[in-house]
Amino acid sequence: MSFTETTTTSWFSRLKGALIKIVVGFILLIACIWLLFWNEGRSVKTYRALVEGAGLVVSVDNGSVDPVNEGKLVHISGPVKPVGVPEDDVLGVSAEGAAGLERIVEMYQWVETSKSETRKQLGGSEETVTTYSYHKEWKRNAVSSSGFRQAGHDNPQKPIDDASFPVKSATIGAFSVDGRAVARLGDERPVPLTALDANRMGEAVTLGKPVSTIAGQAVFSFNPEDPQVGDIRIRFERSDIAEASFVGAQRGSGLTPYRTTNGRDLFLSQAGLVDAAAMFDAAQSENTIITWLVRVGGLVGIFVGFAFILSILGVIADVVPFVGSIVRFGTTAVALILTLLIGPAVIAIAWIAYRPLVAIAVLAVGVALAAGILYLRRGKAAATPALGRA
Repeated sequence: MSFTETTTTSWFSRLKGALIKIVVGFILLIACIWLLFWNEGRSVKTYRALVEGAGLVVSVDNGSVDPVNEGKLVHISGPVKPVGVPEDDVLGVSAEGAAGLERIVEMYQWVETSKSETRKQLGGSEETVTTYSYHKEWKRNAVSSSGFRQAGHDNPQKPIDDASFPVKSATIGAFSVDGRAVARLGDERPVPLTALDANRMGEAVTLGKPVSTIAGQAVFSFNPEDPQVGDIRIRFERSDIAEASFVGAQRGSGLTPYRTTNGRDLFLSQAGLVDAAAMFDAAQSENTIITWLVRVGGLVGIFVGFAFILSILGVIADVVPFVGSIVRFGTTAVALILTLLIGPAVIAIAWIAYRPLVAIAVLAVGVALAAGILYLRRGKAAATPALGRA
């Protein structure tokens, strides 16, 4: 099920859009420069907090709580015992022995996809041919049909949402840990629903449709074999964990985030029996990965910002289509060059601000290498005439 729409945008309309893009480009540029600078500070502060924590942490036996360690950064590990039973008190489903329970709700909905092809016209106008296609599928997220290009593909509002139900707390020996922190570490596996569960769910919520169980899921539909838009299916997953390790501040018998001297909250968790050193190494690796992901994202954002700012040149040149293509190729290259100049410069400035000693050391090494290369080149230049005279 699809239809095709053809739109023509005049050169003046495209010019107006390009002017708006310039404003958006400058905003994006400023935001991404700030993001890169902030990211370096976040990375350094997290690194220093982890180094501080690694030097302070004390591994303790989980069998008893020693008051001497009150307020200190401690590491514990051992078997996990959830306190209580996670339960969806609305639908009446629980998971004995689990650390958490998650309700997953899907609705059968219309989904719109589109494919566009744009052609430049002589005089600077632009013709766009877009094909919109519609199909139905089970989707966990609600799909808004208000923006669909073709009428007649209406999705109702999702009547019941996803939800998570962790236990309030869990114990590791004599210590208590927040249940949400434990549930996040567990392995997810399905909770098969029975016909009794489905009937109880049908009584708990009024969806106006009969309910049945298919493959361990509750399906609200008049015909589960031929679902219609608006049908609902619900499944549950439980989070199970046998052993875990934590690093945090000892407060009574519980563990809470530890505040480092630079104001960062430190709380580490990992499934399994993991020693403190390995947990801090993993946290440092995670910090490095996040730093590089944000760097790449910031550089991409700067490139897009410059591309937006320079896009007006391509629109102006599109009066003659092939000239516009050449100009856009050039502006893309310029945007890339500016990104490679500005992005690393911002990171370097941030390093000087947050890591002055490291930045100075790197700069000194660079200057020394440059001086050495220059000295060797001059030495070779001086030796060449001397060999010639000999």
